[in-house]
Amino acid sequence: MALGDLMAASRFSQSSAAVSNHLEEFSSNDNHVDEDGEISVYSSISVDNNSNNAGDFSETASSSYVAMTTTTSMAYLPQTLVLCEFRHDGFEECVPSGPSDSGLVLKWRPKDRMKTGCVALVLCLNISVDPPDVIKISPCARMECWIDPFTMAPQKALETIGRTLNQQYERWQPKARYKISLDPTVDEIKKLCTTCRKYAKSERVLFHYNGHGVPKPTPNGEIWLFNKSYTQYIPLPISDLDSWLKTPSIYVFDCSAAGMIVSSFIELQEYNTSSSGSSTRDCILLAACEAHETLPQSVEFPADIFTACLTTPIKMALRWFCTRSLLHESFDYSLVDKIPGRQTDRKTLLGELNWIFTAVTDTIAWNVLPRELFQKLFRQDLLVASMFRNFLLAERIMRSANCSPISYPVLPPTHQHHMWDAWDMAAEICLSQLPALVEDPNAEFQPSPFFTEQLTAFEVWLDHGSEYKKPPEQLPIVLQVLLSQCHRFRALVLLGRFLDMGPWAVDLALSVGIFPYVLKLLATTTPELRQILVFIWTKILALDKSCQVDLVKDGGHTYFITFLDSVEAYPEQRAMAAFVLAVIVDGHRRGQEVCIEAGLIHVCLKNLQSSSPNEAQTEPLFLQWICLCLGKLWEDFLEAQMIGLQADALAVVEPLLSEPQPEVRAAAVFSLGTLLDFGFDASRDGLEDEDCDDDEKIKAEAGIVKSLLSVVSDGSPLVRAEVAVALARFSFGHNKHIKSVAAAYWKPQSNSVLTTLPSFAINGSGSGYTTLVHYMAHGSRVPSPVGPLLRVGNDSQAVTRDGRVSSGSPLATSGIMHGSPLSDDSSQHSDSGALNDFVSNGVVNHSRRRPLDNSLYSQCVLAMCTLAKDPSPRVASLGRRVLSIIGIEQVVTKSVKTTGGSAHPNELSTTASISLSGLARSSSWFELNGGGRLPLTFRTPPVSPPRPSYMTGIRRVSSLDFRPHLMNPPDSGLADSLLGPSGLSGASERSYLPQSKIYYWSCGHFSKPLLTPVDDSEEIVARREKNEKQALDHIVKCQHSAVSKLHNQIAGWDTKFMTGTKTALLQPFSPVVIASDENEKIRVWNYEEATLLNSFNNHDYPDKGVSKLCLVNELDENLLLVASNDGNVRIWKNFTSKGEQKLVTAFASIHGHKPGVRAVNAVVDWQQQSGYLFASGEISSIAAWDLDKEQLVSTIPLISDSSISALAVSQVHGGQFAAGFVDGYVRLYDIRTPEMLVSETRPHTQRVERVVGMGFQPGLEPAKLVSASQAGNIQFLDMRAAKKTYLTIEAHRGSLTALAVHRHAPLIASGSAKQFIKIFNLRGNQLGTIRYHPTFMAQKIGSVNCLTFHPYQVLLAAGAADSCVSIYADEISPPR
Repeated sequence: MALGDLMAASRFSQSSAAVSNHLEEFSSNDNHVDEDGEISVYSSISVDNNSNNAGDFSETASSSYVAMTTTTSMAYLPQTLVLCEFRHDGFEECVPSGPSDSGLVLKWRPKDRMKTGCVALVLCLNISVDPPDVIKISPCARMECWIDPFTMAPQKALETIGRTLNQQYERWQPKARYKISLDPTVDEIKKLCTTCRKYAKSERVLFHYNGHGVPKPTPNGEIWLFNKSYTQYIPLPISDLDSWLKTPSIYVFDCSAAGMIVSSFIELQEYNTSSSGSSTRDCILLAACEAHETLPQSVEFPADIFTACLTTPIKMALRWFCTRSLLHESFDYSLVDKIPGRQTDRKTLLGELNWIFTAVTDTIAWNVLPRELFQKLFRQDLLVASMFRNFLLAERIMRSANCSPISYPVLPPTHQHHMWDAWDMAAEICLSQLPALVEDPNAEFQPSPFFTEQLTAFEVWLDHGSEYKKPPEQLPIVLQVLLSQCHRFRALVLLGRFLDMGPWAVDLALSVGIFPYVLKLLATTTPELRQILVFIWTKILALDKSCQVDLVKDGGHTYFITFLDSVEAYPEQRAMAAFVLAVIVDGHRRGQEVCIEAGLIHVCLKNLQSSSPNEAQTEPLFLQWICLCLGKLWEDFLEAQMIGLQADALAVVEPLLSEPQPEVRAAAVFSLGTLLDFGFDASRDGLEDEDCDDDEKIKAEAGIVKSLLSVVSDGSPLVRAEVAVALARFSFGHNKHIKSVAAAYWKPQSNSVLTTLPSFAINGSGSGYTTLVHYMAHGSRVPSPVGPLLRVGNDSQAVTRDGRVSSGSPLATSGIMHGSPLSDDSSQHSDSGALNDFVSNGVVNHSRRRPLDNSLYSQCVLAMCTLAKDPSPRVASLGRRVLSIIGIEQVVTKSVKTTGGSAHPNELSTTASISLSGLARSSSWFELNGGGRLPLTFRTPPVSPPRPSYMTGIRRVSSLDFRPHLMNPPDSGLADSLLGPSGLSGASERSYLPQSKIYYWSCGHFSKPLLTPVDDSEEIVARREKNEKQALDHIVKCQHSAVSKLHNQIAGWDTKFMTGTKTALLQPFSPVVIASDENEKIRVWNYEEATLLNSFNNHDYPDKGVSKLCLVNELDENLLLVASNDGNVRIWKNFTSKGEQKLVTAFASIHGHKPGVRAVNAVVDWQQQSGYLFASGEISSIAAWDLDKEQLVSTIPLISDSSISALAVSQVHGGQFAAGFVDGYVRLYDIRTPEMLVSETRPHTQRVERVVGMGFQPGLEPAKLVSASQAGNIQFLDMRAAKKTYLTIEAHRGSLTALAVHRHAPLIASGSAKQFIKIFNLRGNQLGTIRYHPTFMAQKIGSVNCLTFHPYQVLLAAGAADSCVSIYADEISPPR
């Protein structure tokens, strides 16, 4: 049973069969001519109806394009599902923690392993003299230690019994020191006890008392001894005994009424506790019977039946069993003493019996005892564990003779536990073989089926059990089975299945004592055990990181390095080995050292190099964990970083930055970030400066930083968060140089003119992943008049009258900022000159490193600013932390809402200054900044470093702005005080830096079940099928719908938006409308029940405006995609539940914009078929984002200077979309073709040519569009034909503001600034006009802002410049 086969479990399978069944319902309607004469295609016939246009079409489109356009009705129901991975579940709020190294999970470790170091055996037998309070029956039990004392002289008998008892105990604890005291006096016992305690030191002492030759203990709990002449019995109070023996100790009292002693002892303990206030001492008592009971005298038992059970359990158990089994008539009892084999050899009969007995008693104890008591009695001390196992047998046997052994701590009754039946059966099977084995020593012994059957019982539990049911009682037996080679593989596989059920299962297995067994198994070389052992260790370490120490101590790391390097193992299993190794080296210097010695770095890099593109595609988990393992190896360990750099790690890891899986990209960023050494390593101090300034190291660092800059605008917040953490490390290491470059942007210039933006260089990588990297001239002198302007957002305002830039650009051009940030003399230097001044300051080693190229520092500052304005709140807060490291501080200002122009532009807003935690009177006062900006300022060095969370309080800020407010030269900012000669310890510096989360986040994967798919798939599939059936039913109705005037208003909703409704959206399968306004407030309304479901802000900078709302995963659990005008995209889940909305992901879909343009004015559209989001605006390209990979997969350059004003995607042809331009052009694109552009035309040639809306016509034809311009004309286009425009409607003269095309019904709606809506069919006939009614307040209504059709019903939602959203239908109650 290969574990690898079990692991190929997909997240869930989509039921495509169900979809095709629904399709058959209407596939019979091959072609149906609608009333308006348009042909709609329903079945899977070819789309190319216009054969006469085929020739024209082939001229504009590539031949490959034609092949792709054939499609079926399946196109209506896209099967793509995006953004439902583990990483999308609560990324912003919390991060799954990695393996714990403290707290609850450590309860499984025995607190202190103990040893019983000394055993005192006290026998008060006084053979041949019966004590006065005992009346013996005849015949009577006489055997002591299986010896009849009356067969030899009394003294010899006493010594023989003492010796035998010694041997019986030695079998359980051979290493202890034994002291025998025969018929002793009180003084001898005192001496014995003090000697034992002296020898045992802090170890446990066992005191065994046999009182068969003295009276019963007294009610005060005194035991009896002798005087020297044996003429009197002398009492010894238990308190004296306890004071001599001290603690820890274990007492065995084998005498009648032994319960008296236990009662007195408990009273003594309670008295001591109450008087001294100390906790109870570590004392354990085992007593043969209760206070009112006498020991059994039946001749079938030995006289010391309690001792016999405790020290010779197998012999006692079998003798007792024989008298009660069917064998009792034919069986020769003397054979019990002749059982062949040794107790320690499990391949012999005696060994197997002992093994089964241990398994049974362990199992009973584990199932009956409270967990902590089980740990204390059965896992702390080997001798105590053996005594208690055997005590369970004593309870069973002695209760059959009406005698109840008792213990302290008290155990629940176990004598009737059903596992005793399993023992009886195993004993019977073994005994039935005994006569033959004794007769013929060479006869083969047949092992008992006990373990096989118990494993089967465990397997049955695994099939039906769960966390909420009773735990599997066979767990201790599975543990025992690991000792046997024949059962080991099966036991490990079952154990693996159990551990996979969750952390609770791992905790149970650890508490039963599995750890030492699986640790020992790492020494085996059996190949078939390797996969399952790696899996088991993965599960253990996913719960408890502290095991790293044990693994390193036992050399277990080599086992996993060998496995990681073995090619025959499955990649996902090798990923587990990488995970185990990552945990071993995580924050554990010894672990890092031994793994480096074993060559782990080279093994990892070799595996990254050898993974072919195909293999890498199949197992991203492997790549992810190799990167994380490398990162953890390099983290804060200079020696490992050097080995990595010498092995050219950068060249090996860098290609992974363009992998399709965000987790792999984030892990690669993490590993590169840890290669940036920032001087926290203590071992660094011993190195020569030459080493630190090694050219190779500097070159490597520059290479790493360039790689990191290439993913600053990655689509996944997971990746960008890691980039921020890596840049923080880099900033710490190069603090002076970066700070100097940042300061240089504020140098004064002669003119106050806004200079040009930095140009953009496009770096194309092999994967087709294109990134924009800000380029800066190398070695440009700072005071040059053309200083680079750092942009952070995509919004820029004009220069205010006084010449100061109030742009959204955080770092404005050096030429336009007032006030010199630097002292006069420093402004004479070039950048590098200023930097070199700092080198001689004699600060700690790591600021003595040589600076990198200044342009690289400039790009880093740019990147940090970009991150500080990231649409993901978590990434943005990390970005702000990074900025504070280079001495740029932020102040929160409440945004001023300008209403009716009453607020003056220069009016000051109230400023709430963030109090920096941990600073003593060091917060600088800042120049207040108007207009609701967030100023960033250099500040004076703080007295102590701020705590990591000091930036978290920033809320409701409209955008970032940098101010030239420098109180000191740049060489004395925040970070310098941290790095100065009187700097802090590495730990404090470390705590200030933002910490990477990808490692701990990734560990969460291994805590979840890996062998079985998640159970919610049935529910998902059922919901999907229901939605598909509903959608198809509605699509048929739409396609056959009669003339629709849509004049009935079925619902009206006052959204209470101050700025009017900007966009609206109808949910497909519930009566819900979603609307948003200019301030990015989103409201969700149920139009059937007229109730507000939810209301929330898209983000905290409410001055951007929403460009588009889309539903992602329409047929499954909907996600709401909100695109802002600045190109930032945020995707929400649970958005219909009040206050429960969660941000799934967020990214900037557009980077940079054209020079001289004030705002980006993003236009975006989402295509479920391909999983692509297309975005453009005031930029010279169209970005295609794959939301599954969260990656920019294509940048389509625009052939003209004109920018895009409208985008529409085809909902049936994946990859096809159309763009409308400001100059009236309409272009059709298909990203599946090499040329991308399919065809173009310019249908709008009026004075106002701007395309304001467009859409694909309903049906399956690939190139039929409807396009509307601001001038008011609507054009019907067939992009395949030579004459593209075949129909024109003059809908609204010069005032068209919105256009909507129904996805399936032959309907078009257009809205006007003159407050009415017109409905047309696809032949251009006007079906109706909706006058937009005035609101109840009778104020003037603004123009129609947005129109949207329901995806599958004939419903239209309209939002206007007032706050009303109206929904129109043909009938009063539309079909649900």
